[in-house]
Amino acid sequence: MGRPFGVPVFVSPSWFPIALLVTIMFEGQVNDAIGRPASYLVAFTYALLLYGSVFVHELSHAVTARRLGLPVRSVTLNILGGETSIEREAPTPGREFLIAFAGPLVNFVLAAAGIAAHYLLPTPPVASLLIDALTIANLLVGVFNLLPGLPLDGGRLVRAAVWKITGHSRSGAVAAAWIGRGVAVACLLTGVWLATLPGRGFGWLALLWSAMVASTIWIGATHALRAERVRDRIPLLSARRLARRATLVTADTPLAEAVRRAHEARSGALVVTDHDGRPLGLVSEKAVTATPEQRRPWVSVGDLSRGLEPDLALPADLTGEDLLNALRRAPATEYLLVEPDGGVFGVLAISDVDRAFAGI
Repeated sequence: MGRPFGVPVFVSPSWFPIALLVTIMFEGQVNDAIGRPASYLVAFTYALLLYGSVFVHELSHAVTARRLGLPVRSVTLNILGGETSIEREAPTPGREFLIAFAGPLVNFVLAAAGIAAHYLLPTPPVASLLIDALTIANLLVGVFNLLPGLPLDGGRLVRAAVWKITGHSRSGAVAAAWIGRGVAVACLLTGVWLATLPGRGFGWLALLWSAMVASTIWIGATHALRAERVRDRIPLLSARRLARRATLVTADTPLAEAVRRAHEARSGALVVTDHDGRPLGLVSEKAVTATPEQRRPWVSVGDLSRGLEPDLALPADLTGEDLLNALRRAPATEYLLVEPDGGVFGVLAISDVDRAFAGI
C-alpha cells in the first residue's frame, strides 16, 4: 500500500472480512444517529479509521526499531490488527521493551487526543460518535495489546522483563509464549461468556470475534515456542555435516552418464567444471528428477545447470548462524561448498537444511 519511512506496508486478505464485521457491529450504533444506508457508510468509515489507528500503532513499532538500529521488513494489517516484521531480534531487553511499548503508547496518546476533542471541539452528532468510538477503541487496543502473552506487545514486555531478570532471552520468550496460550484460552472463554449474556446484543458476533482472536494468539504463541526450538538447533548446523558428496563433470557430459557416475561414486550432487576441474555451475536436482530417463542420454548436464555466482560458493566450515546468514543472502536450492584452498568439498542442498529442522 506504500512505504512510509521506507517501511513496506501490506494489507492481508484477512483484513477485509474483519472490516466487514466491524462495519456490521458498529452500524447499529450509527443507525441511532443517522438513517440507512448512510449509517453503513459511516460504520465503514469507522472501520477504516480503526485500522488507521492500528496502522499507526504498528508503524510506531517499525520507526522505533529502525531508530534503534534494527532493519524492518514490513508492516502488515491482518485479522488480529497488525504485525511488524523486524529482521533481527533486539540485542538487549531494554530495546525489546522500548519497541514493544511504542505501539500501545501511541494508542493511549490517540485516546487522550480523542478525549480532548470530545470536550473541547464542537462537533456534529455523527462526528462526535466517531470520535468517541475511536477513543474507546484506542483505549481497548492499547490495553488489549498489553495483555501479557506473545504474540501481543505485552508478551514482548514479559519477555524483556524475564530476559532482564534471568539474563537469557530464551527464558523470556518461552515464558511469554506459554502465557500467550493462556491469554488465547481466556479470550475464547470471554467470547463464550459475552455470547451468553441475555439482552446484550453480542450473540454470535462476539463468539466469532473471540474465536478468531484466540486462534490467532494461540498460533502466534505456538510459533514463538517453535522458533525457540529452532534456535536451539541453529548452533548444531554444520555445512560439512549436511553436505552431499559431489561428482564433477563437464558441461557436455550427457545427463545419463553423469547420473551413472554419481551412482557409482555414491554422491548426491553434480557440479559442472571446466576441463581443468574448476567449478562453473551446479546441476539442479529437481531438473534431473524431472528429466525422463529415455531423454537423459540426449540432454547434457550443462542444459540443467545454474551458473556459479559468487554467493553460491560457500566455505565448507560454515556453521550455525553464519551458515543461515549466508543462505539468506542468496536464496537458492543448491550451494557449492569449497575448502580453504579452493577445492570442492561437496554440495549443500537447501532441502537438507530444511530436514535438519524437521519434526520441530
